[in-house]
Amino acid sequence: MPRYDSSDGSTLHYEDIPGAGKGIPVILLAGGAARHPSYLGDLAGLGEEHRLIVPHLRGVGRSEAPSDPEQGSWWSQAVDVEQLRIHLGLNLVALVAHSAGTRLAIAYAAQFPRNVAALVLITPPAGYLVDEPTDVPTLIDRRRGDTDFDRALLALKAGPATSTEDDFTAWQRASAAAGYATWNETGRAHAQIGCWSRGAATAYFSVDPPHDLAARLLEMTAPVLVIAGAQDCLVGFEPVKALARMFPAGQSVTIEKCGHYPWVEQPTTFQRVTHTFLESLKQRASDA
Repeated sequence: MPRYDSSDGSTLHYEDIPGAGKGIPVILLAGGAARHPSYLGDLAGLGEEHRLIVPHLRGVGRSEAPSDPEQGSWWSQAVDVEQLRIHLGLNLVALVAHSAGTRLAIAYAAQFPRNVAALVLITPPAGYLVDEPTDVPTLIDRRRGDTDFDRALLALKAGPATSTEDDFTAWQRASAAAGYATWNETGRAHAQIGCWSRGAATAYFSVDPPHDLAARLLEMTAPVLVIAGAQDCLVGFEPVKALARMFPAGQSVTIEKCGHYPWVEQPTTFQRVTHTFLESLKQRASDA
């Protein structure tokens, strides 16, 4: 597995999956937080057209945990992404990120706005950035009475049984049904992919966003696509759409019959939306 040295001397690993097409290279950021990126797969065929660079974030997969937890935070790891860009020899980066990974993508956009070709933010938690009231309670109420969903909600509220890594992953899987619009065999199989690291997750959220984060994002003029799931009981969809409005060139798409994992539940729609957006980048570059 390829690796590179971070600015603090740590060795970080990444996967480099060459695409068969001529699409732009994409750095793919996993969520979880601190879930092994294998759960992303190739995002419903994104890797068929684009070269996918998939970093193992600090403390996840092959990358070592930081000696200072703050270095593993979503804000600090933006510097790791920048070191990866330099290591790969890319002038600009297109970042595609899911869930908690969107915090890292946003941190990168805030710190290195001129190095961003585009952002795709998939079902991002947005409450830390927007004032839009959450619609999660309403979405949850619509699902109550579904035995698997209700059991998953109880697990979410209870939290992991212990602080061990195995119990942390077991808890994530016990609560997984809350993240899907329909809890079927496809969702059950997907929920088993990729373990979580509790230590890395704790480090990831060890810092608060800077007070001027929203203002910094105004300097990031690259196009941004924000994808929401219409039945996403984890982050909702109205705050997600509001997040898109924070970017000068932001747009949002809501996918119906979809929870927190649109490439799993609605792969055809997800592929069409992301392909159209990324293809527009190629056209924009040729017109420039």
